[in-house]
Amino acid sequence: MADRVLERDHWKDYFDHFSSVSGTELVEIEVAGLDIGDQVEAEWLPLSGISYDPKDDVLVVDAGEAVQHMIRSPKAIRVQEDDNGIHTFEVEDGEGHVQIIRLKEPMALPAP
Repeated sequence: MADRVLERDHWKDYFDHFSSVSGTELVEIEVAGLDIGDQVEAEWLPLSGISYDPKDDVLVVDAGEAVQHMIRSPKAIRVQEDDNGIHTFEVEDGEGHVQIIRLKEPMALPAP
């Protein structure tokens, strides 16, 4: 798996495109930091989209109907991907925390 850093100038277009082509992925959101430990904010909810608003400097992850996870003042975004697609976004936020957004496709149910 390869990691790459997204350039800040491309965040808005990248996530607009990602959200337009994403399918039925599930998302898990974990926040980690020395002052807070590891906390799971969302566990395998349907991903509605990810967007970046440069005016307010906020990355928004829409997961399910009830969760809108906001990452304020992101400093860096890394993507972990391979030939099968994107697996993880790792976001360093303005408070020194690392927010990990993991993606997976839902398991298909067998025919009855």
